[in-house]
Amino acid sequence: MAIERIAIERIAFIGKGAVGLLHASIMAEHLGYDAVEFVMDDERFARHAGETVTVNGAPCAVPTVPASAAKPVDLVILTVKATGLAQAIDTMEPLVGPGTRILSLLNGVTSEEAVSARYGWEHVALSITQGMDAVFIDGALTYTHPGEIRLGAGPLTAAGVIEDIDDVLTHSGIAHTVETDIRHRMWTKLMLNVGINQTCMVYGGTYGSACEEGGEQNRCLVAAMREALAVARAEGVAVTETDLAEMVALVAGLDPDGMPSMAQDRVNRRPTEVELFSGTIVRLAERHGILVPQNRWLYDRVRAIEESW
Repeated sequence: MAIERIAIERIAFIGKGAVGLLHASIMAEHLGYDAVEFVMDDERFARHAGETVTVNGAPCAVPTVPASAAKPVDLVILTVKATGLAQAIDTMEPLVGPGTRILSLLNGVTSEEAVSARYGWEHVALSITQGMDAVFIDGALTYTHPGEIRLGAGPLTAAGVIEDIDDVLTHSGIAHTVETDIRHRMWTKLMLNVGINQTCMVYGGTYGSACEEGGEQNRCLVAAMREALAVARAEGVAVTETDLAEMVALVAGLDPDGMPSMAQDRVNRRPTEVELFSGTIVRLAERHGILVPQNRWLYDRVRAIEESW
């Protein structure tokens, strides 16, 4: 019997945080630990040498290699924070060959533009993750809901790229959906992040506290999301109140004691992605003449908290 082959056999992750650890560990379990690796710039690799991270209590067995020893792979998956994107684009250079596909799982709606400015649009897919409740603190990743990836083609993505990534995600055990209108999905996810990430960061809240109906956090969550919805529509993306309600329902279904990445940043005293969230909404709102007081307030509060560290 012939062994089924897939076009993507070797995968490298840039970014060893919650999103990277979750997806790399699942993929390695299905494809084998020789098919998946993390790649770090040499300085970072040396700094973290000897460290052990765990995924739901078990040591992560996915290998990590320095960029100086890396070779081209079939798929690069970016899972860094937005604050580390510029460095990641440099780090991935030895991984990118003529046919390397690139999948960016960063938050926001702009990371693919930055990647394609360096490597071209031909092999870049548009994507987001949603529904995961991963928490990564002190080297330990825990999650109960792995969430899913939504992906689709950009205007200049080459034929076959999305199909190849779809195929390997299926073989890897990663829940995913290929979208016909991925830009709508990306803006819907940005709307969600503008609300849940910033609300939980500013209030020190959790998924549960942000979803308490009638509470101050819940009012902040919905108000910030509704402003993002208005900006999306001004940008020509038909995000709707139904989309907003679905995203709030998605959060309500997560572990009530869990928290999104910006709330984890507050715990760990790390720089946040506020520029990606309220920063983006405020800048675009000014272009379209839209009032976004909730996002302006959130931006100022997050910056004040960061400056207090």
